[in-house]
Amino acid sequence: MATIIGRKHEQKELRRLYESDEAEMVVVYGRRRVGKTYLVNQTFAEQGFDFKVTGLYKKRMAIQLENFTLALREYADDESLPVAKNWMEAFGQLKEFLKATHTGGKRVLFFDELPWMDTRGSMFLSAFEWFWNGWGGAQQDLMLIVCGSATNWIINKLFKQKGGLYNRAGSKMFLRPFTLAETEQYLRKQGIEMERYDIAQAYMIMGGIPYYLKQLESGRTLADNIDNCFFKKNGKLWDEFDNLYETLFDQSEYYLRIVEALAGKRIGLTRDEILTLTKLPDNGLTSNALKDLVKCGFLRVYQYYGRKNKTQTYQLADFYTLFYLQFIKENYGQDEHFWTHMLDNPKKNNWLCYSFEQLIKDHIEQVKRALGIGSVLTRQSTWFAEKRDLNDDNATGAQIDLLIDRRDKAINVCEAKFYSGEFTIDKDYSLNLRNKIAAFKSVTKTRKAIVPTMITTFGVKHNSYSGNIQQEVTLDDLFER
Repeated sequence: MATIIGRKHEQKELRRLYESDEAEMVVVYGRRRVGKTYLVNQTFAEQGFDFKVTGLYKKRMAIQLENFTLALREYADDESLPVAKNWMEAFGQLKEFLKATHTGGKRVLFFDELPWMDTRGSMFLSAFEWFWNGWGGAQQDLMLIVCGSATNWIINKLFKQKGGLYNRAGSKMFLRPFTLAETEQYLRKQGIEMERYDIAQAYMIMGGIPYYLKQLESGRTLADNIDNCFFKKNGKLWDEFDNLYETLFDQSEYYLRIVEALAGKRIGLTRDEILTLTKLPDNGLTSNALKDLVKCGFLRVYQYYGRKNKTQTYQLADFYTLFYLQFIKENYGQDEHFWTHMLDNPKKNNWLCYSFEQLIKDHIEQVKRALGIGSVLTRQSTWFAEKRDLNDDNATGAQIDLLIDRRDKAINVCEAKFYSGEFTIDKDYSLNLRNKIAAFKSVTKTRKAIVPTMITTFGVKHNSYSGNIQQEVTLDDLFER
């Protein structure tokens, strides 16, 4: 098995299914550029595929069928094979080819970008069901791998639809972006040596998306790399945003309006607030868009601590989307050194604060291990109180961006600070934190022990005010595997 960065569990699962004595169908899905195709190709690099075809983006049925036939001709070594007139005929040809080439070992079929083959009116899904349910699923020596970036198609057509393919997938494999540790390992493999402070910033721009990270070049500063990728005219990733949402989601305008509304709301929005801001209809299309965005990792959904109602709040969690909407959308092509010129810009500093909070939430297991509560059952949430909740005419409200509510009767009240050196707690900051915790206790009536916790890049500088912090987590802790 080829060695790749991360993906150990996924490779092990693919191998388990390959070695089983039953027919297997596995669905590998996830956002564009996350490495789905690479995972499958590398896992089966040694034995290869018995048939592989890749769907074509936004091509009509006739072109998809011709593409399918060209692939089958290559594997069958038969140039005379006619182009199928419809998908039922195409899958019939594939069936006959496989029946004629039985080898005794497990055979692997790989349909990459399967959703793109399902063009309007093509009856592709019916033919695909006929092939697998009527024949392929009964062949003990067959493994079918389905892959696709159009996540809402995968979810709605393969997972949720009560049709012939419902529950047919033996394994549903959602491929997540790299962690910080995997990102560091990947960059080193690419010959890029970078301080963890810079790796964290690269992560907060690109997320742990392998294809994006691959565009970074050794010998350039991080700022120069970002300018080269995003702000230089016709840069490597200048048109990525539109392609990202169009390839992932049907009716992508729904999804774009939602993420654009959330981009400027640090504490997030409820569904009703999203409807008000976007003017989207209050129907199933909007509900499905929110669900799809959560399942794909673009949004994070949570509840406020202590609220009796079950209203969910949505927060933008995709790093690249946030970076694009904050900086690239209005500045692309205006200044090819835009990011280099943003040093110490207040807007950039605000973005760093928000993005660092999201980075922490994506690495909550590393945070818990650093706090010594890795095995403790916890629930992460946020909290805020408006002025009217505090019974204090001088108060302006209070907000806590991350609470780790623990089963062992304690709550970590976490403050996140992305800073270029040790963070210094001064008198004003210490007083503000004390008041925030006092407000939290007063409003929520909690009886749990409160543990003030700082999550910073390089730790807290010890002085007369730092003693109130009971636990610390640093950037290095977030890089733990």
